[in-house]
Amino acid sequence: MSSHISNERPQPDKVLTDIVDYVLNYEIKNELAWTTAHYCLLDTLGCGLEALTYPACTKLLGPIVHGTVVPNGAKVPGTQFQLDPVHAAFNIGAIIRWLDFNDTWLAAEWGHPSDNLGGILATADWLSRTSVASGKPSLLMKDVLDAMIRAHEIQGVLALENSFNKVGLDHVLLVKVASTAVVGKLIGLTRDELINAVSLAFVDGQSLRTYRHAPNTGSRKSWAAGDATSRAVRLALIAKTGEMGYPSVLSAKTWGFYDVSFKGNEFKFQRSYGSYVMENVLFKISFPAEFHSQTAVEAAMVLHHKLKSLNKTSDDIKKITIRTHEAAIRIIDKKGPLNNPADRDHCIQYMVAVPLIYGRLTAADYEDNIAKDPRIDLLRDKIECVEDTWFTKDYHDPEKRSISNALTVELSDGTVLDEVIVEYPIGHKRRREEGIPELIKKFKINLARRFAEKQQQTILNSVLDYKKLAATRVNEFVDLFVV
Repeated sequence: MSSHISNERPQPDKVLTDIVDYVLNYEIKNELAWTTAHYCLLDTLGCGLEALTYPACTKLLGPIVHGTVVPNGAKVPGTQFQLDPVHAAFNIGAIIRWLDFNDTWLAAEWGHPSDNLGGILATADWLSRTSVASGKPSLLMKDVLDAMIRAHEIQGVLALENSFNKVGLDHVLLVKVASTAVVGKLIGLTRDELINAVSLAFVDGQSLRTYRHAPNTGSRKSWAAGDATSRAVRLALIAKTGEMGYPSVLSAKTWGFYDVSFKGNEFKFQRSYGSYVMENVLFKISFPAEFHSQTAVEAAMVLHHKLKSLNKTSDDIKKITIRTHEAAIRIIDKKGPLNNPADRDHCIQYMVAVPLIYGRLTAADYEDNIAKDPRIDLLRDKIECVEDTWFTKDYHDPEKRSISNALTVELSDGTVLDEVIVEYPIGHKRRREEGIPELIKKFKINLARRFAEKQQQTILNSVLDYKKLAATRVNEFVDLFVV
């Protein structure tokens, strides 16, 4: 006998309702979350301004149809573009992520929660300009910070215990889910509409990680988050029309996300949603490098100066051993030819070799004119990565979340330099006091890349003070960054 298939519509998956109820009802009280979101906003926009100096990025920007201007549309910081919120989200998201220099979250899954700012800022700016045009009040930048904290939390909590990369999916899936939820709140979705919107984000086909890994590493990894956060805006707007959702999108047998894309496993959760992720997010301050290598680069800088003190150079190195954690070996331990900047900034050997040779690592150091230096590949071949299980354990410890790397250099004359170990990068919560002044310096440098001195000062006078920033109208804030 054959059994019938029930067509009774189920209740929404708890994962969906938990996200939606958090977005609609949770009160953010922790002051550290608000102040960190302030710094995160500045750093994220600064990363976007630096990306505007790279033609490979700017060729993707602007309206789909050349010359299109959207009345009351969202403006793209650092440009003259004014676009519909979906495409503005792509533009902002692409510049934010282009150089791999914005914030990072590391757990079972990793990612860059500030990628969500693309959808958040585009939507908030469009809503504000539309409101002002009809004589209504605009949103305030505190609303943007609120959305950032919630998007960070959704993406980060989902990442704590659930590895999407191990099933071949890219972490921008989490950007799409988080952005859909917070953008949906901004545009005024009801609870049911918001559940529908988040379900649509999971129904979507999800990005494969193939563009992040050999032999296909390429520049899509620099605009994938822009694509995800813009798709989120589109899905939220679709839900706003009353379009239906799919309540058991995760749990449906055979056809749901768990069975199709997650090997039949349900999501696991280490904690409920609050403001933990923003409070503990990692800033990339010193180096535009994949985050699992940040401490290795810092150690390499120390060793560069040690070599100089010994009147030695990288040419005198016989072997380098990197003690590291499992995630670094899985993602960025790479041998063989490196074909483009996106390939190089995901190779720990490259990211260690450059500072050992030059005493620096900048975004420009991934370009072809530097990569053709034969010393880099010679040094890469001398670097070996080995896992330290304690480093891996501390990487996953919620009380530590270290990203340890330790470098040992052996010279050709047999001398072995003292191992240099760095457990926490300067952007880590444990080094916040040291890091924030450097973050502000980074922001000022990035402002100077795009704006004349007078405009730089106008921006700084408006954004460095948290209370002043939080009370600023969104459209007026964005106008500060128009060229």
